Amino acid sequence: MYHNKQTKGHWGRDDPSFVALLSFFLLLTSIAWGLAYTPSFLSIARLALVLTFVHFLSGALLVATAGWYLAGRFLRKGRTGRFGATPSADGELEWAYCFDVAVRAFFVAFFFLYIVQFFLMPLLSKNWWISLFIGNTLYLVAFSFYCVVTFLGYNALPFLSHTEVILFPIVAFVIVWVVSLFGINIARNIAPLLIKGA
Repeated sequence: MYHNKQTKGHWGRDDPSFVALLSFFLLLTSIAWGLAYTPSFLSIARLALVLTFVHFLSGALLVATAGWYLAGRFLRKGRTGRFGATPSADGELEWAYCFDVAVRAFFVAFFFLYIVQFFLMPLLSKNWWISLFIGNTLYLVAFSFYCVVTFLGYNALPFLSHTEVILFPIVAFVIVWVVSLFGINIARNIAPLLIKGA
């Protein structure tokens, strides 16, 4: 990132290859989920479109826009005025950079919730406590790592401060995880929605 800032004068990356590559892997993943659980061409095509355009691209656009606004408004270094922090001379928070952070954070969630969960579904779909524990832990790890990668992305910017607040949702995730261990199998309840393309 620092190299990109020094050579091109901005923090965001110009190269959309990671987005294209992740979209391709989402296509492959949707084909695998579709063949395993809904083996019809239309359901696989719908699943591929939903995973790529709703879960990934729309989610990244939404998270990037929220991160750009909230971090730019509340996490900037500088003196605090009547309307929030005034911009410092160190840099401007770019929406493209926030999108890049959201895409890279999605990769971790993609790995745990689309790939690892796919291979573990025969175990996770059982009505056993160990299935509940492993499935819920999978979601805890995925969402926690999403926050950590997002934190690392925003923390790398020298003109932002107190970026550790991005890690605070992990506390809520742990609380939900502990409560869910008393009988709510998150993976078993979410997987059918994923398969239907919701």
